[in-house]
Amino acid sequence: MKKIGIIVGNGMLPLYFIEEAENKGIETFPIGLLDSVEDKIKKHKNYKNFNIGEIGSIIKYLLLNDIKEIVMLGKIEKDVIFKEMNLDYFGEELLKRLPDRKDETLLFGVISFLRLNKIKVLPQNFLLKNFMFQEKVYTKRCPSKEDMETIKIGIEAAKALSKVDAGQTVVCKDSSVVALEGIEGTDKTILRGGTLAGEDCIIVKMSRPQQDMRVDIPAVGIETVKKAVEIRAKGIVAEGNKMLFLDSKEAIDLANKNNIFIIGVKI
Repeated sequence: MKKIGIIVGNGMLPLYFIEEAENKGIETFPIGLLDSVEDKIKKHKNYKNFNIGEIGSIIKYLLLNDIKEIVMLGKIEKDVIFKEMNLDYFGEELLKRLPDRKDETLLFGVISFLRLNKIKVLPQNFLLKNFMFQEKVYTKRCPSKEDMETIKIGIEAAKALSKVDAGQTVVCKDSSVVALEGIEGTDKTILRGGTLAGEDCIIVKMSRPQQDMRVDIPAVGIETVKKAVEIRAKGIVAEGNKMLFLDSKEAIDLANKNNIFIIGVKI
């Protein structure tokens, strides 16, 4: 039987992958990095927990179980990385050799270390292609001509932000950017944007300019819509073919109930 390891962060995405893989007869080995991993994943027969900095121990576990392919799924906020990282010897050595501690640098450093040990990192949308955002309007409400002007500015800002690896989400209103994502993550950025600008904001989330599908594919889901409802936002914009749309039916239903548009755009 084919085996795949899963480096598990927060959220439901790893669980969706486990279900898709096991429906296809693939044995999965979830490796949790946080205490806040979904309880259903923790109950999986092959679940194993490691600290995010125990890189050597994770590699050893994969090799002992003859796992030669893994996928990295789930959210790990930047502030969690720096607060909770407990480095083992290999983790310390890896960090010493990296030029900086940007998200991408850390992830590709880990991928290189995995490759040295003959472990391949699969694209995050492996088995999950049906979850990718499409270029279309998903909701009853559509953005107006004025909204599209604001969205255009939001896309430019989000792309500039992602280019320096600071974040991927911006909140806009009336052709102005009111909040940029930082270390706090998407949800808190949305709430901050609502506090600063009030209702009728538009949330724009884009992928990195050179998005590597193996790592940190941006996602929009029900939690994003809940935050949009909380600030009484007007709409949510995501990049088509480059991002995941999670819990799409539930998210669309909630958006429709609150007169919020959700659209996928192609850049």
